[in-house]
Amino acid sequence: MAVGIFDSGLGGLTVLEAAQRRLPDVDFIYLADSEHAPYGVRTADDIYDLTCKAVQRLFDAGCDLVILACNTASAAALRRMQEGWIPEGKRVLGVFVPLIEALTERDWGDNSPPREVDVKHVALFATPATVSSRAFQRELAFRAIGVDVEAQACGGVVDAIEDGDFILAEAMVRSHVDALKRKMPKPQAAILGCTHYPLMLDAFQEALGADVKVFSQAKLVGESLADYLTRHGDKIGSGEPAYLTTGDPKQVSNRATQFLRRQITFTAA
Repeated sequence: MAVGIFDSGLGGLTVLEAAQRRLPDVDFIYLADSEHAPYGVRTADDIYDLTCKAVQRLFDAGCDLVILACNTASAAALRRMQEGWIPEGKRVLGVFVPLIEALTERDWGDNSPPREVDVKHVALFATPATVSSRAFQRELAFRAIGVDVEAQACGGVVDAIEDGDFILAEAMVRSHVDALKRKMPKPQAAILGCTHYPLMLDAFQEALGADVKVFSQAKLVGESLADYLTRHGDKIGSGEPAYLTTGDPKQVSNRATQFLRRQITFTAA
């Protein structure tokens, strides 16, 4: 049984890499909906429809568990999917909860009532669709009280990263951090609420300052997934990944190879 990892583009590869390092014997199938990327500027209904279609493709490929390694899909589609779409025997998980569990110093899967936490001022950097959904704030409220969240929509960063223009991406990061600091001058922690953003971790940290703790998703999701698989049965396989895309496989492969700095070969979904 394979574990599916879905993203609208290549950002979820950061989650896949971390999951592979933590779970080398698990079979992963990665699906990038490159034809319709980016999701961050789409409507909630459009994101929901595209996400359901992509997740069904992974179910059809043999995945019983799918990780939405896309914050926009997690924010705009996951709850709606869990309330009425997901077939019996299948599971779909998002990437917000592991991040919030780490921020609030909870054990993985701890669903106890919300409580006071040390961090009171949190900066959230995410796509426009993720910010407008307020999904992060909603999930945080289930686990912590008294936390002030200031969100900054980081338009353009994902496009720059997908195009391989990291100079432009770094400039955009600095601009978005400056905009956030005008609203929240002294955040204690920062959430990188997009799976593309770990590639810009150093730029975010430098712009925010060394005293701000930056939470990035890839490693946290990998650790949370390992705990989940331990609690929910054996998912061991051969450790061989597969890479699927709705876009042009050659073009996506070239971008992915540049993205991870190693050869990645996609096939048509």
